[in-house]
Amino acid sequence: MNSVGYAAMSYQELRRYFLAHRDDNAAFQAYLARRRERSRPVITTVHDPEFDHKIQTSIRQQMAENRNGNAG
Repeated sequence: MNSVGYAAMSYQELRRYFLAHRDDNAAFQAYLARRRERSRPVITTVHDPEFDHKIQTSIRQQMAENRNGNAG
């Protein structure tokens, strides 16, 4: 049984722990899960004709989330 509290670690702490304990599969899985939580979806591509609109919409949405305290 593993008694390491991965959930209590910050992202950086978990990353450092995993790099120091590469044989700890539970730490690896916790790190991958945390990375997935932090990743952002792809909004558009450079050649998308709606590129400008999608970028501006995304920026507005992020600004609104930050104003409302929902920054992720």
